[in-house]
Amino acid sequence: MQALSHKTKQYLVLVAKLLVVGAAFYYIAHRLGNDKALDWQQLSAILSSSKAILPIAIVLVLTVLNRFFEILKWQALVSTFTAISLWQSTKQVLAAVTLAIFTPNGLGEYAAKALYYRKEQAKQVIFLNLVCNGIQMIIAVLAGIAGIIVFNSRYHLVPALLLTLILLGVLAVIGLVFMSRKIAIKGYSLQRLFENIKLIPKQIHRKNMLYAVLRYLCIIHQHYLIFIAFGVQQPYFMMIAAIAAVYFLGSSLPNFTFTDFAVRGSVAVLFFSKMDVNEWVIVIAATLQWLLNIVLPVTIGSWFVLRFKPNRPAHQE
Repeated sequence: MQALSHKTKQYLVLVAKLLVVGAAFYYIAHRLGNDKALDWQQLSAILSSSKAILPIAIVLVLTVLNRFFEILKWQALVSTFTAISLWQSTKQVLAAVTLAIFTPNGLGEYAAKALYYRKEQAKQVIFLNLVCNGIQMIIAVLAGIAGIIVFNSRYHLVPALLLTLILLGVLAVIGLVFMSRKIAIKGYSLQRLFENIKLIPKQIHRKNMLYAVLRYLCIIHQHYLIFIAFGVQQPYFMMIAAIAAVYFLGSSLPNFTFTDFAVRGSVAVLFFSKMDVNEWVIVIAATLQWLLNIVLPVTIGSWFVLRFKPNRPAHQE
């Protein structure tokens, strides 16, 4: 009976892995097959032009660097309780991206990474992943708010009074959260979270912040260079401000990873149409970002999902 139970568990794990990978590729194929903005012949003609070669080459380099910095970031954070190799960190990060595609705002990433560690380490892994994503979110929020202010000063997207009220509202929420930090729910509180964050060595925090900033710069400049490849000629700082605002607002809205392109694409149209950028270019830029930063990692991560063996500590992989 014990052998049968073990074999049954193996079959269930296999079915689960096949479902995850199969669903991931279904969503991707469905998205690409139903996107009317994707005219592959026209896209190929534009991207193969001599003016587009250099910016697209840099975009591809930034795509690799984006995930590489994330891998380094995760390796550094995990080193607070166990040592993992760069290859192990790569497997965990890319497998997590694959599982996250089905969950709201990528929450499946937390469970995916925890599966690579022992049960008693799960809470610590989830906490470290929260720290990992938290600094990324803080950078996106700060840069996004600055981007909105800069963009609005030129294009007056929203009335100045309304923008001021929104910013005051954000500050009020932050203040409310800070004041309620000692309120505990089932033994958990923000105060306890902050105390646990302080226990992480400063050297790890510095690495986490550095890699997060580098990741953000990669993503923002990917988008900018895609616009350059399509012949968009607008002031650099205004373009960066608009892109930062789009990423902030797009990430703030509830969504699934596989629909992330649609959410950010819709927000992007609102901003870049003010700069007289062709709507087709705006949508295709968002789609290319999705292909590079989601589809490509999910494709590689699917292999790691299929190769995953449960209940095996990371250091024994």
